[in-house]
Formats: sequence, C-alpha cells, structure tokens
Amino acid sequence: MVSEILGCLDLPSGLGIFTAWIEAQMAYRGQPGLSIAVVSDQKLVWSKGFGYADAERKIEATPKTRYRIASITKLFTSTAVMQLRDKGKLSLEDEVATHLSWFKLKKDYPDSPPIKIWHLLTHTSGLPREAPTPYWTDSNFPTREQVMKLLSTQVAAAPTETLWKYSNLALTVAGEIVQEVSGTPYAEYVEENILKPLGMKDTLVLPPAPDDPKLAKGYGRRLPDGSRSVSPYTNCKGITPAANMTTTAEDLAKFAMLQFRDGPEGGKQILRGSTLREMHRPHWLQPDWKEGFGIGFKLSRIGGKTFVGHGGAVQGFRTHIRTSPDDKVGVVALTNSDDGLPISYAEKAIQWLTHPLTKGKVGKPDRAYTTYEGRYRDAWSDMQTLTLNGGLYAVDPSQSDPAPTLIRLEPTGEHTFKMYPEEGSGSHGENMIWEFDKSGKVVRVKRGENYTYPVKKW
Repeated sequence: MVSEILGCLDLPSGLGIFTAWIEAQMAYRGQPGLSIAVVSDQKLVWSKGFGYADAERKIEATPKTRYRIASITKLFTSTAVMQLRDKGKLSLEDEVATHLSWFKLKKDYPDSPPIKIWHLLTHTSGLPREAPTPYWTDSNFPTREQVMKLLSTQVAAAPTETLWKYSNLALTVAGEIVQEVSGTPYAEYVEENILKPLGMKDTLVLPPAPDDPKLAKGYGRRLPDGSRSVSPYTNCKGITPAANMTTTAEDLAKFAMLQFRDGPEGGKQILRGSTLREMHRPHWLQPDWKEGFGIGFKLSRIGGKTFVGHGGAVQGFRTHIRTSPDDKVGVVALTNSDDGLPISYAEKAIQWLTHPLTKGKVGKPDRAYTTYEGRYRDAWSDMQTLTLNGGLYAVDPSQSDPAPTLIRLEPTGEHTFKMYPEEGSGSHGENMIWEFDKSGKVVRVKRGENYTYPVKKW
C-alpha cells in the first residue's frame, strides 16, 4: 500500500506532510489560528504558528502566542496536590472535609463513601459538574466565596466511586485544598512551585488583561452562513483551579517534557519520577477499557499505546496536550476558535512524527524534486506534491484523512512521472506531466488526460 510510507517517515517528511495537512484543514474550516509544539523527551523538536492570533488585525499566530488553556489547568492543580502529598502535608485518602470545613453538600446518597482527595482528581467524586450558576452561558463566574457558600445548596449527582463523571467543581475544590494545606494563595503556589522551576515564564494562572498584546483573540465556531463572532473575555474567578490558566505552545511543551523525567524531586524535577508514573497510571477505567483517568490526566489507549493528556475548552479557545510516556513524545496544540479541533492536530502529529523521533530518522530535507513541489487545484479536488523519504508524492491535504489520496510519483522522463495511487480507481500507471512557461514557472500539470493548476495558498 502506498500509504504505508506514512508510518515510517523521516522527520523532514513527517513535518512536511503535517504542515501541508494543517494548512489545508485550517483553510477549508476557516479557522483563525493554531500554535503547535512537538517534544521528544527533553528536547523541543519543532514549534510553529499557523493563521492568525488576531484575524482582523492580521497578527500572525506564533509558538509564543498566548492562549487560554481552560481545563488543562487541572493538570497543574493535580500536580500541586501531589507535591503536597509527597511532602507529607496530605494523603490522597484524606476526606475532603478534613481539610475544608465548609465542604458539605445539601444531600448525599446514604450508602455513598465519603469524598476523598483522590476522588476529586480522578473525577469519581460524584460531584456536580459545576457550581450552581450558569457561568458558561453568561460568563459571570462566581467568586471563591460564592463557590464555597453555594456548595451547601448542591446535591451529589452520583454516589462516590460509581462512575467517572467529569467535574469542574471537583478540581476547584482540589485547588482550595492546595491553598488551605500550603497556606499560600492557589495562584501564588502554582507560580512559585511549578511555573518558575519549569521556566514557564509566559504562563499565567490568573487571566491576562483583555488587551494583552501576546494574547490570541478568541473566536466562536463558524456558523452555516460562514460568519464567526469574537468571543467574550473570560475570567473564571472562583473556578480558577479548574479552568483559568493562559500559556503558549512552547511554554506548555516544558510541562510536557516534565512527564518524561525521572529521579528525585529537585529543581526542574518538580515531582519525583515515581509520582509522575503514579499520575499516569489508570485509577479509573471506562467499561470498554480504552479510556480512563489517572491522577489529573485523561488516559487513552490507541493503536496499542497509552497516551496521557488533557483538553481544554473556554469560549474562543480549544486546546490539547497529549504525551506518550513510553515513546517520550509529546504534542501541544492550541487554537483560538470554538471549532479549533486541537485533538485532530495532536493525533496526526503523533501518527506521523513518532516514528522518526523514536527511531532516530531525523534526516535532511531532500531538494531533488523542489521544482515539482507545490499546491494545485481543479474543479474536482486539491493536490499538493511534496517529497517523502526522498521520493515525490501527491496528496489531497483537504481530506480529514489524506492517506487514501496518496499517490507515489515515479520519474520516467523530462518533467514526467508515472502515477501509483493508493486506490485502483485513480489514474494508476498513467502519467503526470508538469508544463512550464519560458520563465520556468509551472503553468499546469497534466494528470492522465486532464489538468490541474497551481495556486499559491489554499
């Protein structure tokens, strides 16, 4: 199969097709911006911005653009709790009410075990998803004091330890434990004990000013009429430990690299290796055994490998971090729209870049076919030609899965290549011929008996 090459690309080839695919996906979906970073163990391998941090002002997105990362904040709250556990200041088996005297629900299931700290971090507490106000609708978030006061009016949504039920309220309570046990305000604790040691200088626990020049502008999803509105500014206030942080792709990559380290705590090793592995292990498995939750982290089993990460969603932003502890490969994808699809970008990065990063297939860019590389379009489809592992290939990057469109191009004469597509319904065995004007510029490309024409961008 022609597409088998996608599983054994060298690094320049992997980055080439990944970049081509991102550009086409963003163009067809009308997405404003994306910043992405890829790490291999303790090295930032690649980072890049696509599109715009501010579409109206044409400010380009970069790897240093700030994005609101929403629920990825939960990973920092969980890390803070584990630091305090390792210092002997709490136990994951502690009942939450032991540390927070105000932690009392209006009504509980009579046979339900008491809620413990580990229940909060694994989303098995049975707590409601939110504090009892419609802040995701009106952006009027409660204060810490209001969250505490309103908890006594809430009812558990499920008995403890009976199911996995995602809860912003649970991680908000976990953040209050961090503040209570450490004797330090939550934001200050995270800054001093996590961000500074990791060198995450562009990361904020509390939200930046709305006019922060580094902050991407958030956009809503694209509606059927093609419009896309600017999203309201969000300050999560009382649920800060669950959803309020801001960072860049390159800064969050430093947190991804932490997940691959080992050894005793100290310096950049803000958690000992055994604690990191404890956080990455399944503490709750879904019935299909393909997904579960560690301590703070969501776990996924895909293609025989376990991935550890988390996503984030706040109005105007969709974000994702995914790591493979076994391969020591991690991806950060940050977008500034409600339909940004960061998981798709992270999945393709893992799919196309893990092999060269783990097998040492770094390689160098091959320039033999530069003359023929480019973007082409006709009424039927798009085509991009690029070099993969030293050979010339054509692909339609506008497809969500471009693999079935891949065509291997074998040179047979001057500007002429024979086509070997993935599927037999294509022009198998026929010629693809480049035609140039007198200046050497491509005029058109003949595919079989038909033509496609160059375009500068999608």
